[in-house]
Amino acid sequence: MIYLDSAATSLQKPPRVAAAMVHAMRTMASPGRGGHRPAMLAADIALDCREAVARMFGVPRPENVVFTLNATHALNIAIKSLVTAGDKVVISGYEHNSVTRPLRALGAEVVTAASPLFDADAALEAFSEALVDAKCCVCTHISNVFGFVMPIERIAALCRERGTALIIDASQSAGCAEINFHELGADFIAMPGHKGLMGPQGTGILLCGDTLPQSVLHGGTGSQSAMQDMPDWLPDLLEAGTHNITGIAGLHEGVKYVLQKTPSAIMAHEQAVMARLAERLSAIPGAEVYRASDPACQSGVLSARFEGIDSEGLAAELGRRDVCVRAGLHCAPAAHETAGTRESGTIRFSSSRFNTLSEAERASEIVEKLVKNGYSMKKL
Repeated sequence: MIYLDSAATSLQKPPRVAAAMVHAMRTMASPGRGGHRPAMLAADIALDCREAVARMFGVPRPENVVFTLNATHALNIAIKSLVTAGDKVVISGYEHNSVTRPLRALGAEVVTAASPLFDADAALEAFSEALVDAKCCVCTHISNVFGFVMPIERIAALCRERGTALIIDASQSAGCAEINFHELGADFIAMPGHKGLMGPQGTGILLCGDTLPQSVLHGGTGSQSAMQDMPDWLPDLLEAGTHNITGIAGLHEGVKYVLQKTPSAIMAHEQAVMARLAERLSAIPGAEVYRASDPACQSGVLSARFEGIDSEGLAAELGRRDVCVRAGLHCAPAAHETAGTRESGTIRFSSSRFNTLSEAERASEIVEKLVKNGYSMKKL
């Protein structure tokens, strides 16, 4: 199998991730729910994971690392902590539905800082114009569709100058890009545990700054049980209910792996795989491959479409041949609208630390054969 769908979830993980989850299931209970050894072991692994995440992302206090179900959960907390109905909120032209749907539900005035694909300077200019009188900015770090690396450091500097709150969606950058929470000065950074951080599904992280967030869940925290209000300190305020300790144990091992390999080295490897794939796919007649002229502007995520070929049909055929990709709108119709691919969608190839150049070559060979013999996938 050639797995090229890591932008959805990282299927290939360090073996110690699964081993840590099994160990946790056998030995750990719930943190804050007892002073016995299984409960204390659970508390220890939760703290260890927070400290590792804080170290990776430059978070001054580990208690400001909050565990969530996924990046969508984290983004909902962040957005609902800062945005109310009628507030002007600026977003990029490449946002995921996990950003646009909460904003719509809140009744925010959403302004899109639209810019051409892979043009960082144009993106910065668009944000500079759109941020006037904006209460909040929500920006993806890397597009989940095209791998466009947004100039997030410069956008963050603009927000600091304007006094605009900033939420960063690091769903595609956490684990493969260098991120320093303190230096960026963001109010919140949201990320999944199951993508670049190599953890299991059902894990996510919200990095919190000085803004006290709004809890979207209310319940037991294992602390101050006599209180009927939620604790007003982190992480307890945002972690009502029983923790996913098996998931956190696996996430801890994934984070340690990324720290050992370093995000920059992982990014370089993913970009090399993507570049090889882009080169081979571009040689296929009728191919339109969305590749940045400046390699630094694109991660290991690559989109393509082929003239006369239905993207979802081609992806299904690839799946039957054990090449795992994703096609369609990728839960990000705004990105496709910006790039002009909303009607057709694209096939997305997304690499990880565990892919090889030979896999990229083999996948492109299979795509080429299918496209040249694509009678079963042509649009009617």
